[in-house]
Amino acid sequence: MVLSAELLAESDWFSKTVNYEIIKGNEIWRFLLVLLVILIAMAIGRIAQFFINSRARRIREKHGSTVLTIFLTAIAKPVSVAFFAVGFAVCRTFLRFGPDTITPAIAAYWTKTAQAVGAIAFTYALYRLVDVIEHYLLRLTSRTKTKLDDMLVPVVRKALRVTITIIAVLWIADGILDANIRAIILSAGVGGIAIALAAKDTIANFFGSITIFTDRPFQIDELVKIEGHYGPVEEVGFRSTKIRTLQGHLVTVPNSIITNSVVENVGRRPFIRRTSNITVTYDSGHTGVARAVEIIKQILAEVPEVNKDPGHPPRVYFSEFNDSSLNIYMSYWLKPPDYWLFQQVNERINLEMMKRFEAEKIEFAFPTQTLYLKKD
Repeated sequence: MVLSAELLAESDWFSKTVNYEIIKGNEIWRFLLVLLVILIAMAIGRIAQFFINSRARRIREKHGSTVLTIFLTAIAKPVSVAFFAVGFAVCRTFLRFGPDTITPAIAAYWTKTAQAVGAIAFTYALYRLVDVIEHYLLRLTSRTKTKLDDMLVPVVRKALRVTITIIAVLWIADGILDANIRAIILSAGVGGIAIALAAKDTIANFFGSITIFTDRPFQIDELVKIEGHYGPVEEVGFRSTKIRTLQGHLVTVPNSIITNSVVENVGRRPFIRRTSNITVTYDSGHTGVARAVEIIKQILAEVPEVNKDPGHPPRVYFSEFNDSSLNIYMSYWLKPPDYWLFQQVNERINLEMMKRFEAEKIEFAFPTQTLYLKKD
């Protein structure tokens, strides 16, 4: 009898009607059912997310990264949110709404909230599906020789995601939640003008980036000199271009400055030129100087990296009588235009020159002075 009474008491509690002002007229079991459905919807969403990710992982292991794997990975999380939106909408049917129960206004907000969550899931899916577009763009840009269009891909990805986000916010706020976005935008007209004036540099940088992408004064990894900054280009964005100087510093230059500046593209030079003055002592005489010129010409002719084209041949001349030396002018062009290869070739030429000069008893000159003392 005691046990039956307890069960009856529990049954009465379970069927008890709530009389609070907001949720009045509904039994407790209805709210427990709402909670249960929401938990089930969340669980189903997580299970669906798990299976979709597992399927994408198995395909990736067999065939690598494909459009299908990117698509499945992109929709996994939005599907979970969509199941929650469906479960939240279904829960409305378990509650009583009316004049004597929960106010109908809450029912309307309940429906709009479920629609908003569904719209968020849809927007989230579009936001992540931009990765599919990025995949196709990367395949297209990989077929070109330039690397600048490779940098355009992440810029397009960011622009698409920002556009989707802005449209979704306006759609949810104005179309679903009935917020008067038009009035807010119109009332912010004066503030918009002020913002536009404050953002004029940003707009100038944006159009500067468009100029860079269309005109292509440089490519990624090319060596450039802009506004005194010398180094390879690392990244080109909608606002600025990043240059890694030879000292290792990262310099960010606004695109509007680049479009209005002289851009020296060192990376597009066909050759690297070396100009040097080789000095020998006056004791060498005319035969020693002539032999030195001949030796240098022979060394340059034996180096394969030195350009031998008729337009840019190596040049060696006995050019000047210096105060303390005889000057031999040497100039040659190196290809390919690799800076560190240029340094290696210079070292080989210098060492070979020293070796042959020593064998011919030709001495390099250094600044000297001879003093003559007159005795009375």
